[in-house]
Amino acid sequence: MASLEAAEATLSSMHAARDGMLAMAGRLAIDIAREAAHPDHGDMAIRTVAAEIGAAQHLSDRTIERRMAEASWLVERFPTVWEAQGEGRISGAHARVIVDAGAHLDDAADRQAYAAEAVAIAETESPNRLRRLARRLAERFQERTVSERHREARKGRRVWARDLDDGMAELATRGPAALIHGMFDRLSQMAHAVKKDNAHAARDAGPDAPPADERTIDQLRADLLADLLLTGTPAGHDTTDGLLGEIRARVEVSVPVMSLMDDDLRSSESSLTGGDGALRHETPPPALLDGTTPIDITTARRLAGSAVGWDRVLTHPISGALLAVDRYRPSEQLRRHLRARDQRCRFPGCGIGARKCDLDHNHAASTGGATTDVNLAAFCRRHHMLKHHSPWQVEQCAGGVLEWTSPTGRTYIDRPPPQNTVTFTDSTVPAPF
Repeated sequence: MASLEAAEATLSSMHAARDGMLAMAGRLAIDIAREAAHPDHGDMAIRTVAAEIGAAQHLSDRTIERRMAEASWLVERFPTVWEAQGEGRISGAHARVIVDAGAHLDDAADRQAYAAEAVAIAETESPNRLRRLARRLAERFQERTVSERHREARKGRRVWARDLDDGMAELATRGPAALIHGMFDRLSQMAHAVKKDNAHAARDAGPDAPPADERTIDQLRADLLADLLLTGTPAGHDTTDGLLGEIRARVEVSVPVMSLMDDDLRSSESSLTGGDGALRHETPPPALLDGTTPIDITTARRLAGSAVGWDRVLTHPISGALLAVDRYRPSEQLRRHLRARDQRCRFPGCGIGARKCDLDHNHAASTGGATTDVNLAAFCRRHHMLKHHSPWQVEQCAGGVLEWTSPTGRTYIDRPPPQNTVTFTDSTVPAPF
């Protein structure tokens, strides 16, 4: 295991070294063009250098030019990330996630502060888990709110088609995240309903029945989308009970309650909170779709206003840690509490959302394990099976922290992800040196 870790660190360092050389080549081309006062500002010089490198490496000069641009972006705008990769503390995949999430940060000081925090997270998280945390972190350093950016971005909503080989084509759309995820969720529900209905029909049919429907969920989604767009209703795929038209999309949105306030009221609340010099809070974070994608506050307010009910997630006002989730039915309350706490599968490196996971007793109920939040955690089906049918062991510590022990005896710590909430700092307490 140590040898594999050393090899990965070496690969990360080598990739960082390559990026450094590519960035240097790009900078050299621009400097040459500047000295010659060339009117294209270095474009032809960069092409010339890329062609030379591409010919030497048997690669397309377009590929090299793209790599040079990406390397320059990393080295010049996110030097902290590049250095961490060069030291083998993070991988190239981690670096790409950090750079992508912070690509729109124009202020150098903001980028530096963001990169420092993101690298610290990357050292203990997998790239897929880092992605949602980096997006959330980058929002703190954005000069414009997500609502302002969303109003501008939604002007680019569109639908387009692209031809493929073998008589196929792609239909794609870009639009508000809440709508796109809702569309996909409704198609998924309809596809599973059709598959279940067809399976029951095949089981009840006689020996002379036609072959069973063997379409995958992906194929059913595609067929249902075509059916809906071309006919207006899923007429060609409806269940025997005619339920497909009744299926409604589901999306999960988490939003700090202060973000739902009227803008004037929130401003007043902020000034009152910080007026005595004791407690202050930052601008409330944006709403998150499925705990991952920031959405504009107008959409979040509309969803909140039309929702039948919301889960209230109580968090600590200083640390932001999850305290409780309340509603009426105790068993459902516990499920909501665990989904809000865990947010995704609790096996190290896994990012499957909690609502797609199983809730599993760390100590089996059959041997006296309690059905409480200190003995339950969310595991995707893959890691649920791994826990029960392999030598992997897990113990739950205070605060929902899981300590996994691998078959080789190594220990891995998985902590609940931070909550999307407002936190306060006590300005009367001196900052530590």
